[in-house]
Amino acid sequence: MLQIKTITKFIWGGVALVILGIIGFSSWYTVDESEQAVIATFGSVDEGVVDPGLHFKMPWPIQQVQKLSKETFSLQFGYKEGDGQVEEYPKDTKMVTGDENIVLADLVVQWKITEPEKYLYNSEDPKQILYNATSASLRSIVGSSKIDDALTSGKAKIETDVRGLLTELMKKYNVGISVVNVKLQDVELPNKEVRKAFTNVTDARETMNTKINEANKYRNKRTKEAEGERDALISAAKGDEVSRIETAKGDVAVFNSIYEEYKKSPDITKKRLILETIEKVFPKADIYIMKDDGNTMKYLPIAPIDKAAKSDATPKVDQNQTDEGKAEGSDGNE
Repeated sequence: MLQIKTITKFIWGGVALVILGIIGFSSWYTVDESEQAVIATFGSVDEGVVDPGLHFKMPWPIQQVQKLSKETFSLQFGYKEGDGQVEEYPKDTKMVTGDENIVLADLVVQWKITEPEKYLYNSEDPKQILYNATSASLRSIVGSSKIDDALTSGKAKIETDVRGLLTELMKKYNVGISVVNVKLQDVELPNKEVRKAFTNVTDARETMNTKINEANKYRNKRTKEAEGERDALISAAKGDEVSRIETAKGDVAVFNSIYEEYKKSPDITKKRLILETIEKVFPKADIYIMKDDGNTMKYLPIAPIDKAAKSDATPKVDQNQTDEGKAEGSDGNE
């Protein structure tokens, strides 16, 4: 009997030690810097994210700790890359654009677990929810975009729109996931024939744009030249305007001065104007002043008199002085 009691004590002591060991080991836990933890009491979440370090809790099975990573995960939509190989899923990536063209589009979604308790208990498979939401968002945005935008310069806008729509969906599903970034990988046409036809259309469009740019350049050049010619003509016209105005002012001044003289001596001024006009109209004509006193018409030839006056004004050489000079010259030779 004593042996049985002793064995029983040892057994119960061993059980107690095991229980104490389980309690001791399950009453404390550590959280790394790259981790976040959730504490559940009898399956109900009491605490959310726990700070890094050493922490204590109620022993198992009263409280349980589940740890999740804080890292940024990548969801590959439309393909799967691993061990240097890429496996594609064309059924997921094939979609129709807003202008009724078929394209293949795949992307990468970067995401993080920001609410661990919701990630663990609000859904059975949050990753699959994220995948389905990504598919819905991408199809919705591509379905409202043109094929040119999806294949060329509109990719950045598509990425931004997909990220915004996907973020709204994940908030609505409330699974504790936050979308960090969305990056389109490949957007291409389904086969070679379609790609070739699209390339031809793109080349033709680029040629058209080049011709339009060249035409606009030539138009701008001609416009600038025409504007320069216009400015030159305007400047010349303004200069001619100023010249004509000044000439008119001079004519007015001359007229005013003549008019003043006319008021003083009307007859003399009148005759003078007549003579000046005749000289202008007939610049090479000989002018005579004529007087009619009744029976005989007498005139005074101005031009012959003027010529005679000029010839009289020319200095004459004395003939006697010339002869004397010649005689002196002959004497000297002798």
